[in-house]
This record gives sequence, C-alpha cells and structure tokens, in this order.
Amino acid sequence: MTTPGSGPGRGDAGEYTQWQAQPASPSQREAARDHLTRLRQDGGTYRSIAAAAALSPATVHALATGRRRAQPATATAVLKVTSRSLPRERLDATGTRLRLRALHVMGHGSARIARAAGVHPQTIRKLVRGDARTVSLRLRDAIIAVYDAWWDKRAPGRTRFERAAATAARNRAIAGNWCAAAALDDDLLDSPGYRPRQGWKPATGTGTAPDIRPPSRHHRKNRT
Repeated sequence: MTTPGSGPGRGDAGEYTQWQAQPASPSQREAARDHLTRLRQDGGTYRSIAAAAALSPATVHALATGRRRAQPATATAVLKVTSRSLPRERLDATGTRLRLRALHVMGHGSARIARAAGVHPQTIRKLVRGDARTVSLRLRDAIIAVYDAWWDKRAPGRTRFERAAATAARNRAIAGNWCAAAALDDDLLDSPGYRPRQGWKPATGTGTAPDIRPPSRHHRKNRT
C-alpha cells in the first residue's frame, strides 16, 4: 500500500498524494502547449497525440486549452512525442494545395470546387491559402477526383455570375504566380515541400469543364 510522500498513487484516505498533486510549472505548461500546437500543425489529433504519449485524449485537450493544471509527468510525456511517432491520420497538404491552385488557373474558384467536392468553401480556401498544412485522406481523394476531371478544362461561363467567378479565380492565380496542371510533376506532386519550377502562364484548356454533382447533403461537411 502506498503511503503519503512515498511516490505517485493514493494514500490510505483515498486522496492523491502531494507528489502527484503538484502541478507543472507555468514554463512547463507553456512549453507543452506550444509543442502540442506544432504537433497538431503537423497533422496530429488529440487522440493520436494522446496515444503516442500514453495519456487520455481528454487530458491532452485539457492541457492544450489550459482548462486544467497539468502535472509534470503529463507535460513531460507530451514533450517526448515527435511528429514521426504520431499515428498517421492525416497527409501532407502540398499536393492538394497545388492541385487547387492549378484549378484556379483554369478559372475554377474555391466555391465551385467546394460544391463539386461536397465540402464547405472555407475548407478549400484554407488549403488554397496554405493555412492548412495537412489534409484528411478522404478530402484529398475528393479533390483529386475533381482535379482529374477539370485539370485541362476551363470553367464555364454560361451566366454573368459564372464569368465573374472564373475571372476572379484566374486573377488570383495570376497574383499568386500559380502554375497550371501541365507544369506540375505528377511524380513529385504529393512530396512534402515540392515546388513547381514554373509560375503562372495563361491556359485555355481543351474545352469546358463538365459539372460535377456534389455528394449528398448527409456527407457534406467541413473535413479539412
């Protein structure tokens, strides 16, 4: 039976010992929270980080949000987790971002792509801007499907609204110096850190892109 002051565990009265109740220092908590932020930017989730650190997801979430004062052992366990040790639940977003930007060159804006992929437009905008460093496998595959159908096809201009949206998408591609799909190396496209050798060049494509029927409303959601 554990006695008070002898180490981690519960004493005879069922209360936490003083050793275990001692919270981590502010600097330890801050270091652990900063590390959690980096791990999540690299594709980690609370669940995957918790698994790698042998903690509960609730404990990791509480540390990240500051809702609970973490113990030294909790902060130490989180700080030992590396991006390589995380279970892979997400993928690098480099290829997805370049595909989306190439579609903009052809006049396909974020809203049009989002409708075809069945996701929220803000999800696509985050990827296009480069704000999202990782992407779910499901979303990556949905964008690849849209890209394969539209990469060499220009956006339709059947209405004034469609023509304005296509012009806005092309202007954004010009401002960002984004390249068309023809300038992307398919063998390197999904390699983290890949950068095309060429920038923007005008592209008219081989015809007008067909409309893509979005998934059912049951599956439409933000799934970056």
